[in-house]
Amino acid sequence: MTTQELLAYVKQHPSGKVKLAVTDIDGVLRGKYLAAEKFVALVEGRLGFCDVTFGWDMGDVAYDNVKYTGWHTGYPDAPVKIDLDTFRKIPWENDIPFFLGDFVDEAGKAGYACPRQLLRKVLADAEQQGYQPYFSQEFEWFNFSETPDTAQQKNFSGLTPLTPGMFGYSILRSTLKNAYMSDLFDLLTRFGVPIEGLHTETGPGVYEAAIKYAPVLQAADQAVLFKTAVKEIAYKHGIMATFMAKISENLPGCSGHVHQSLWDKDAQHNLFYEAEDPHKMSGLMRSYIAGQLHCLPHILPMIAPTINSYKRLVEGAWAPTTLTWGIDNRTVALRALPCNAKATRLETRVVGSDTNPYLALAACLAAGLYGVKHELKLEKTATTGNGYKDLSNGILPGSLLEATQLMKNSAIAKALFGDRFVEHFTLTREWECRQYAKAVTDWELKRYFEII
Repeated sequence: MTTQELLAYVKQHPSGKVKLAVTDIDGVLRGKYLAAEKFVALVEGRLGFCDVTFGWDMGDVAYDNVKYTGWHTGYPDAPVKIDLDTFRKIPWENDIPFFLGDFVDEAGKAGYACPRQLLRKVLADAEQQGYQPYFSQEFEWFNFSETPDTAQQKNFSGLTPLTPGMFGYSILRSTLKNAYMSDLFDLLTRFGVPIEGLHTETGPGVYEAAIKYAPVLQAADQAVLFKTAVKEIAYKHGIMATFMAKISENLPGCSGHVHQSLWDKDAQHNLFYEAEDPHKMSGLMRSYIAGQLHCLPHILPMIAPTINSYKRLVEGAWAPTTLTWGIDNRTVALRALPCNAKATRLETRVVGSDTNPYLALAACLAAGLYGVKHELKLEKTATTGNGYKDLSNGILPGSLLEATQLMKNSAIAKALFGDRFVEHFTLTREWECRQYAKAVTDWELKRYFEII
């Protein structure tokens, strides 16, 4: 659509309103409805949006340790620039128009705390080097026959899964709840989040979806919108969907694997593919992998951002624990998939479904580009067999606190993302650790209540 056609659609839509959203540091969409007339007036200007978006956590509790905003600033409005290229129609809301926005400062420059702007920055670095990154994120998630009210009443314990038992790739289970699964596939695609595959995963009520690859910013938009859209469609069916990385110690975790490749500036040739190489991997791809291996400990909170993330990263649970790479090996951190000129790519398997896609994709791309820029050699031999037992290159940090301290003091992280972003982001992760440290858990009650 041209801008004129887009605005005509907005003006003529019978709802008389538009839905807008921005993304906070945790990847949660925060938004509002605007009258169509108000939206049209803002198209060439900016929307004022309270900067508490980056001043509180996902539970709306205000940080007491960040500089960006707080009681010391009075929580003013921050300018948001509407990105008309993100226009979509929400099919489960009568095709109401929808847009995403970017935070900017008063001079119109990128807001340093804005995740979408951070990805734009990394993308600009890639384009300056002559590369067009194509990415995709895939997700696993649990579905429950619950509502927010019933889940609260049950204290999030003993929830009823959508389907019982462990039944991955099940034709039976997809038939059992077909109305929901069909709506997911069809409505998401109509929403501009094209689904390439959707199936049950192993675990009660677990689904997995692969989103079609796209230029990296578009891919991140698709991933962010996927997570919220799934939850909204689930609500329509009396279902709750969760993208927690680990919901039970007895069940596999939920991944958010990132697939990636670099193409030439015209997006005609996949630069990861090399026909003459025995493994069909170019030197560029090898340097990209080397960069991620080198940088992973410095950027881990961006791809494992919560306390719960590290409950997934345990041995034998289909998630990596070691700094390893391999060819088509699902036990390593970085799974190379060299095949043909179109599909050769790298899959970063550390990433969980609980990530903020803008930060996860920015982290993967920046780390890979670090290896390319510094012409790193992939000296680490590809792992064959069990990657959990390959400790030759070290292991991943085992907790959010450990990972956050590494990133906070990392010259590499600051060079990749800027001092102010690293400071703000790591302070929000320290806050998350503090909230967890003072909580009394079910595990503690069961272990200590009677015995101590």
